[in-house]
Amino acid sequence: MFAPGNRADLIAKLPRSAPDAVVIDLEDAVPATPEAKAAARSIARDAARDLVAAAPHLAVLVRVNAVASPYFDDDLAVLTPELAGVVVPKLESAGDVTRVMTALASRGLTLPIMAGLETAAGVWNAREVMVPPVAWVYFGAEDYVTDLGGVRTPGNAEVLYARSRVALAARLAGVPALDIVVTRLQGEDAFREDARQGRALGYAGKLCIHPAQVALAHGEFGATPAERERAHALLAAAAEAAGQGRGTFAYEGQMVDEPMLAAARALLAQGEGE
Repeated sequence: MFAPGNRADLIAKLPRSAPDAVVIDLEDAVPATPEAKAAARSIARDAARDLVAAAPHLAVLVRVNAVASPYFDDDLAVLTPELAGVVVPKLESAGDVTRVMTALASRGLTLPIMAGLETAAGVWNAREVMVPPVAWVYFGAEDYVTDLGGVRTPGNAEVLYARSRVALAARLAGVPALDIVVTRLQGEDAFREDARQGRALGYAGKLCIHPAQVALAHGEFGATPAERERAHALLAAAAEAAGQGRGTFAYEGQMVDEPMLAAARALLAQGEGE
């Protein structure tokens, strides 16, 4: 869940919607002027400190401006060791990650990085970017399409390749990938459909920009009781088949193989961690 870095009132309210993590945003949510960025830094640092103290169970991160922007270096003054990590947008190469690491080290910090892949180069080099200390990654559809020169559409066809490429690279790197922002704030059905697309592609969660989206994201990315019940039943049927010496068997009219069983185990493991 994101909140503007220049809005202490909204930052303080972030825990109310029960997100898994929150991001205090110094990038897109703050006007791109030196005066606005400077004012936001002062507000964000104090608000982040207060939020960490008030909600110690909550992962609090700060999104700085891109490494190539004139604001990046000054944004680092907001970061403290108590944060769960730093979100860096528009990363495009392993060299960018190294620059972030060096900049953090110069301030005595070793924070995990959430990498934003939201340019053509970033998506193309996705696997290269996902090196330690990158601990999470997100795909930014809006900036990507703008950089590409395309047009955003409700069906997301124009970002299917990039969205899939980022999810695949994240899987190979063993890094959780977070799905695209839904900018339309009205209409639960549209958000749910978008979230289902992301989950189907392998994303582990979703970026939210409005408190009402958080519960919807939990509903789509968390396993439902019915899904857990089916997974338990499927694994029980597999155990019965194995006891009868059958390596394959039919369940609910579908032939079952090991990938389906692995998916059921993963779903149940996810439920145990919630």
